[in-house]
This record gives sequence, C-alpha cells and structure tokens, in this order.
Amino acid sequence: MAADGVASIGECMLELSGQAGPNWRMGFAGDTFNTLWALHALSGERSATYVSAFGDDPFSQGQISFFAENGIGIGASPVIPGARPGLYAITLTGAERAFTYWRSDAAARRLASDPAALAKSLENQALVYFSGITLAILDAAARKTLLAEVSKARAAGSLVAFDPNYRPRLWQSREEAQAAILDALAVTDIALPTFPDEQMLFGDTASQATAERFGKLVGEVVVKNGEEPALIATGGALQPVPAQHVATPVDTTGAGDSFNGGYLAARLAGHAPADAVQRAHRVAAAVVQVRGALAPFEVLRTAFEG
Repeated sequence: MAADGVASIGECMLELSGQAGPNWRMGFAGDTFNTLWALHALSGERSATYVSAFGDDPFSQGQISFFAENGIGIGASPVIPGARPGLYAITLTGAERAFTYWRSDAAARRLASDPAALAKSLENQALVYFSGITLAILDAAARKTLLAEVSKARAAGSLVAFDPNYRPRLWQSREEAQAAILDALAVTDIALPTFPDEQMLFGDTASQATAERFGKLVGEVVVKNGEEPALIATGGALQPVPAQHVATPVDTTGAGDSFNGGYLAARLAGHAPADAVQRAHRVAAAVVQVRGALAPFEVLRTAFEG
C-alpha cells in the first residue's frame, strides 16, 4: 500500500474560550491537533489520523465524533475505560492569550502504552508529525517507545516533522527537555522550532543561531519568530522569508501550529521551502483573525492559495 496519509501524534484537549459575560464556549484543540487540522484542510484527498489515547466518557466520545465529522480518524489509538481528556481555558488580554490547564490525568498520557497499536496507527503515512508537548506528557519509558515507533515509520518511508514547542511547566527540568528534544531531532526530517522557545531552552541569542544549531542535526529547518521573518536552513544555507503583518489580530491561539500545517501541506504538494513558508505565513495570518485555534477549512484554503 502506498504511503499517502498524514498522522499527528499528541494530545487534543477540551478547549474553553471566553465569550461575552460569564459564558464559555467549548471546543477541541491542542498543538498537534491544530497542526493536523490545517494540514488536513490543505492536503486534498490524503487521509488524516490523530494518534493519541482517549477515554470512554461523553467528552471523549464527543472528541472522536468531532474528528470524524471533519474527516479525521484516530487509527488504532486506544480507548481506555474510565479515562478522560485534558482541559484548558483561554483568557485574552487584547489578542494575546493565556492558558490555564487541567491535564495531569489525561488519557493522552497513555498514547504509547500499546506499542503495537501505535505502530499500526503510523503505518502507510506519508508524513508523521509530533511535538515537544507530545514528549512532555509522556514518562521516560513511553517517550522511548514513541521515538522507536516514529523511527520505524521513518525507515518505512514516512517523512517525520517535529516542532519542539517547549513549555517549561510540562517538564521536570530544563535538562530533561533538552535531552528529550535532541533525541527527537535524531529521527526528524523537518524541524519547525520557534526562536523564543529555543532562546529559553538552549540560550540561543538570535534566530540565526537556532537555525544553524538545528541545521547540524536536521536536513530541513524553519525557525518561526512571530512577526519577524521565518528563517529556512537547508543544505548549510540560510534564507529569511518575511512574515505577513496583521494590524488587528483577534486571537493568536494556534498561529504557530497552523503555520506548521500550512508549511507541511505545501511541502507535501511539492512546493519549495521558501514558497511553503510564504503560504504558511498567510495561513497563520488568517488564523489570528478568528477566535480559537481552529479556523474554518475554507478560510485556511483561501489563505493558502493566496
């Protein structure tokens, strides 16, 4: 069977976003799911699989149904009796967001508990994507299992993409995060770091330092840096690509995740890295003009095509 699907590994949570007055709106989001959402919208007929672990409660059932309604499957991801999803709430100051989490016992922490099921979910995928948050929610043994299965998928022909997406509160120590991320880069074909994260984690002084450091480990690197130019590192060369300015953003939630989805969709479609970054910038710019992490598919497609 030809490898033609796209798979993203991680945790999709319940998302509460503030509305007018005391009311909240519930949705579903999480860094790797946000990326898959955009990637799926922009990848034509490719199958899309969200690889995780789920509970059997009504909220988990609602998640899985929401995925299916939008053409996204869960592969062989385990459904665990008695487990439930994590939850986060978004509060906004202007367009800038802050998050409050309830996720310590989330089902997704067991996504690598069945190596055979994980391997089955990663079969015949053109692209496998995961993040530093995927690593952070797992214990050391589960991280090892995850990276072993990703490595096997890569050996079988899957392209592997990784965003370090460093979130200090999820790690026991900075050193633990550094080691886990370096292990992940060893099985990665496309790295999508964000400069402020790398500055915090590794002490990089500029996005060029991040690009050069990653470029020694991974063949294709795009360093994101908010409204500053993204920096591509391939073949020892660096190429900046200006971002698209949004004068009045509504909500910056999911911008970097959607950038990743746009970039990966463009690369799978055969676009060169610089063109892929331009498309990804447009996608991210569209996402910050809607509330929540998930923009409608047509909004994403219109931005992608320019």
